[in-house]
Amino acid sequence: MYDYHAHTNYSDGAFLRWMVDAAADAGLDGIGLADHCNVSPEPSARRYKRALGFNLDLTYERRREAIEAVRGDVDIDVFDAVEMDYDPAHEDAIAEFLDDAGFDYAVGSVHELDGANVHTRSHFADKPESERRELVDRYFEKLVSLVESELFAVAAHPDLIERNPHLRGFATEDHYAAVADALRSSRTAPEINAGRLLDDYGEFHPAPAFLDRLVDAGTGATVGTDSHEPDEIAPRAREVEAELDRRGLEPLRIGEIVSDSRTSGE
Repeated sequence: MYDYHAHTNYSDGAFLRWMVDAAADAGLDGIGLADHCNVSPEPSARRYKRALGFNLDLTYERRREAIEAVRGDVDIDVFDAVEMDYDPAHEDAIAEFLDDAGFDYAVGSVHELDGANVHTRSHFADKPESERRELVDRYFEKLVSLVESELFAVAAHPDLIERNPHLRGFATEDHYAAVADALRSSRTAPEINAGRLLDDYGEFHPAPAFLDRLVDAGTGATVGTDSHEPDEIAPRAREVEAELDRRGLEPLRIGEIVSDSRTSGE
């Protein structure tokens, strides 16, 4: 099995070599190092990424050298990927950067709502329910735009809002249907993401009802453990494998999505 969504010290994860070794020890066929990246021109976005050290737009070539070095020491595929923050207003800047950088593939994520990261519970806690429902509507509108942009091979954690208890439970069948329809017409695939499965949220992304809709739509899905630490990879991968077996699903490989000579691992 290939894990196409993991992080390293080039964003908010552990040392790159540790993550690759852990993937090999877990018996994976390959690991995709998809560190966070943001190329938004907004001053607030620039301050945020500098504060957190999300500087892959400046360091991806150095990371690429590290990936090339580690590839020679392991028997699994190691992908040079990116998890790119997406906003419809910044598509041109994103497209230009991705074209210049030439990653093996790009994972797209919607992380921002109402000027704040979706994970920031305090920002949403005091908003009335009607406003929070409108923000969830906006999240799914952005997600559909992400898919329709055709900039990404993978749409990451497609119901990320469920991680925030103040936004949880507002997603509807109409939201799911809109995303499924967009995915059906796109080269972009959703992922089965285990980033909060063994933590406080306790579910995969997409949540069961959402994944049911995507399976019925025949969109397929890649696998992403969304691991940030080496000891997260193996247990998350086991849970994903069990869910795939339960559903009788075969995960998509990146090569089935991106017909690009840079992509290996078939």
